Amino acid sequence: MMKKTLVWMLSFVFVLSMVGLTLAQEQPKVPAWQTTPVKDWVAKAKAEIKKVTAADVKAAIDNKEKAVILDVRDPDEYKAGHLPGAVHVSRGKLEFTVWDKVKDKDAKIYVYCLTAARSALATKTLNDLGYKNAVLMDAPFEAWVKAGYPVDR
Repeated sequence: MMKKTLVWMLSFVFVLSMVGLTLAQEQPKVPAWQTTPVKDWVAKAKAEIKKVTAADVKAAIDNKEKAVILDVRDPDEYKAGHLPGAVHVSRGKLEFTVWDKVKDKDAKIYVYCLTAARSALATKTLNDLGYKNAVLMDAPFEAWVKAGYPVDR
């Protein structure tokens, strides 16, 4: 009887240990916004706005197109590197400060961020505020860098 109890207890401890190890294994990192309702807002915004590629923005810069390149990342991200000539307005302050940075509501505005999520929401907001020529650079900043395009620091 005592032997059966000991075997049962050891088996139970072993199973609990295995469950603990399984739960402790690191899960793949998924950006937080992709696991929350925000992903739905981003998808909805992307469905309602105009989008361009990183190559389109690069061509606009190369052709010296009269346009505003708007970086909506956080200040530390902007300081670490940004598209040439980019104007910085953090996404969280957009509605309050864009008026000072982009006075012409008819201006062509290329909006970008790290993942194209904040910039999608920012582009939608700009459109709602009357900036009808605001378009999303629908590519992460990393894609710009990997393409070998210039970065100002």
